Amino acid sequence: MLSSKPASQPISPPIALPNPAANPCPHLGTCGGCAASEPPDKIHRLRDALARAGYPDAPLQPLLQIPFGTRRRVDLALQRHDGAIRLGFHQRRARDVVDIRSCPAALPSIAALITPLRTLVPQLTALRKTGSILINQLDNGLDLTITLDAPATPADRARLIAFARTHALLRISLGDEPVLVQHDPTLTVGPLTITPPPGAFLQPTTEGETAIRAAILAGLPRNLTRKSRFIELYAGIGTLTGTLLPHARTHAVEGNKPACAALEAAARAAQQSSRLTIEPRDLARRPLTPKELSAAAALILDPPFDGTGPQRPAIAASGVKRIIHISCNPDALTQEANSLHRAGYSLATVTPIDQFPGTEHLESVAVFSRP
Repeated sequence: MLSSKPASQPISPPIALPNPAANPCPHLGTCGGCAASEPPDKIHRLRDALARAGYPDAPLQPLLQIPFGTRRRVDLALQRHDGAIRLGFHQRRARDVVDIRSCPAALPSIAALITPLRTLVPQLTALRKTGSILINQLDNGLDLTITLDAPATPADRARLIAFARTHALLRISLGDEPVLVQHDPTLTVGPLTITPPPGAFLQPTTEGETAIRAAILAGLPRNLTRKSRFIELYAGIGTLTGTLLPHARTHAVEGNKPACAALEAAARAAQQSSRLTIEPRDLARRPLTPKELSAAAALILDPPFDGTGPQRPAIAASGVKRIIHISCNPDALTQEANSLHRAGYSLATVTPIDQFPGTEHLESVAVFSRP
């Protein structure tokens, strides 16, 4: 039996954006990483999105709030402006970069790199106009990927190597090319220990990812057999895949080839290749057909921000009895859920997870079923 609660279940209020008196941030109001004022009522927005999709009495679980200071993935923008370097986040609805010196949203280990990076970046001659720095906190340390808009010189590479050694980074990369690997960065999910490629996508918080996994497990069908098989769409590097493997054989589909390679290597190392098949496939250009999906005991999907797009009709037409849909965009969720509603799916439960405090975004795990 799926666990669900009635629509009247009391819901915790959305987490409030820290005000300057309680948690001062000198960039509040200009930095696009957070809103300048209290975020909207996210639960109301989610309810409205589902009501517009045909589920006016959506059974929402209590809102899980992830606090500030827990972001394990930070994507900093770089901009050379009038001879000076800006390092920070884009302004809201603008291309200019807000120069920051601190970030209360990030994990302390990541926030501590901002000042040293402000010293490093101006020395890199390969930054002409714009670039970016992605910092991921993995299980065993920090992984940094820098993207520049000109070829890096030997001196640039030497500076990056020295920076990685000084700050004990696991790896530092230029785009998809590792410049120095001191230790393989790893992420353990169930039986899998994954070494992500440079710049890999992660959920923004460990706490949020843990909650997503728990909601997926709660939503899986109970009548699984040895022949049961899950299909996971938009699998990425496998941050959810490892959660599925102990319960049924899984077919993971992902368009990014380095992510597929990382997941395949993890499966081989864990001797899980008999339970996990991986298909590199761009679902926007070549969606799976209803027939390819139909044999699944459950579909699990975590699509891009804008949703499943061309893959959506086949999902609705597949007839799969259980669909678990992860989304961080209630507007896109309306389209996804409406497609399933028209195909005869009921909404068993929805778990809202606020791992984007100070923004309009809200993660949700929705479980759809049909007879």
